[in-house]
Amino acid sequence: MEPNPGAPLLSPRPRCGHGVPVSQTLIEQGFTIYGVDASRKLVAAFRHRFPDASVECSAVEDSEFFGRTFDGVIAWGLMFLIPPEIQSVVIRKVASALNLGGKFLFTSPKESVKWRDARTDRESISLGTEGYQRILRAEGLVLIGEQCDEGDNYYYLSSKV
Repeated sequence: MEPNPGAPLLSPRPRCGHGVPVSQTLIEQGFTIYGVDASRKLVAAFRHRFPDASVECSAVEDSEFFGRTFDGVIAWGLMFLIPPEIQSVVIRKVASALNLGGKFLFTSPKESVKWRDARTDRESISLGTEGYQRILRAEGLVLIGEQCDEGDNYYYLSSKV
């Protein structure tokens, strides 16, 4: 699939993983995807699945997000895996990479909580709704929606104003 230059730009999807199902669904809907992941193995899998999509092997806090601006950024299953000070850095970088009116969707528990992630065995930290709202506001983003799905995944949707 050739990238569609007229399609809305989406991501850098920090921690793009292998790209299924989120990137795959967005590509099928005509979005141009830019992925970021620190794992060489996952970047290779992403490139294999989506040879026409751009992907960078980098820690999200080190990425320059391809030197572009975006209409939307998705950070699925990432924020709570990085330390609080890095979460703030990532939100700042996302805010600066978003076009006016651009959206930032990320997942993290609603409560301010620490736990050991079962999949990665890493300490995980959610800043909670109040903590994320404070950082988003400071970076020119407004929280416009929150939702919890049947799997207890909590979503934050913000917009650049």
